Amino acid sequence: MSSTLNFDLLKEYLATNLNCSIEQIQVNQLPGGYSNLSFLVQTPIEKLILRRPPFGEKIAKAHDMGREFAILKGLKKAGYTKSPNPVLYCEEEAIFGAPFFLMEFVEGAILRNQVPKGMALDKKGFEKLSRSAVNCLVELHQLELKQSGLIQLGKPEGFTQRQVTGWVDRYFRAKTKDLPELENVAIWLQENIPSTEYTAFIHNDFKYDNLVLDADDPCSIRSVLDWEMSTIGNPLMDLGTSLAYWAEEKDPEILKLFNLSHLPGNLSREELVDYYFSKAKRSKEEMIFYYVFGLFKVAAIAQQIFKRYSQGHSSDARFAQLIYVVEAAGKKAIQTLQTNQI
Repeated sequence: MSSTLNFDLLKEYLATNLNCSIEQIQVNQLPGGYSNLSFLVQTPIEKLILRRPPFGEKIAKAHDMGREFAILKGLKKAGYTKSPNPVLYCEEEAIFGAPFFLMEFVEGAILRNQVPKGMALDKKGFEKLSRSAVNCLVELHQLELKQSGLIQLGKPEGFTQRQVTGWVDRYFRAKTKDLPELENVAIWLQENIPSTEYTAFIHNDFKYDNLVLDADDPCSIRSVLDWEMSTIGNPLMDLGTSLAYWAEEKDPEILKLFNLSHLPGNLSREELVDYYFSKAKRSKEEMIFYYVFGLFKVAAIAQQIFKRYSQGHSSDARFAQLIYVVEAAGKKAIQTLQTNQI
């Protein structure tokens, strides 16, 4: 994969496929995000989002642009309305240094590390938004799989076992320092895999900063973004990952970087779990396992990105602090096992 971006070749390709001249195309990289790169493509008649992999080491399927494009097409076939429309896929690396795809640009607001200026989200608003987010996740977990073709995107049999084994392996391959808490959590996860397996379409990275909100009604979710890790598997692992990102006011500051769920009005993690299971017909008895798994997975993802940064594949200063996310997630997982509380 190339470590440089050739915008001239890209614009030539886009001009041919979007029926406009090179001079009419603007391409600008969007800030935010810790994984795949996003660019705003503007022509005289439309705005689109271009997605391509980051530089450096690839991580499993997370940077497979063709797969993410197929996911967006499958979601539309399943009748899902809260995902961007897929537009164009290009597998030729010479055009932009790696395969990429174009999708619809969805107008709206995204919650990152603070509420956007002018957006009215008070305590009541956050309570409504947090319930809307859970409803959105439940809807995903209830999508039809066979006729839509979504079932072809994953192998549900043995999913939980493979996920645990896979993320443990990824963590140790990306490890840059000894962290006993995470190593102990890795052992515990492998020894306590639940016997009950559920199957659904799962997002695998569902949190506030992957939601596009209606700017006029911020409690309303217009679209869900970043489908790169989506698959067919155990929806409780999806819920566990969301819980790992769902920081509360009392949590370490470093774990509040990824979600504004710690602000007043948001459901607590326990309330979120109760609300989810009031909508979904599954058992919450083993949610400690799934939450601990989520924390380990978040730690492993942060560790992978930190390793790429430490190897010089990125100069983004945000990545330097991700090692502290790794440490905090490990400690939070151990605390959860000790207290048996989410």
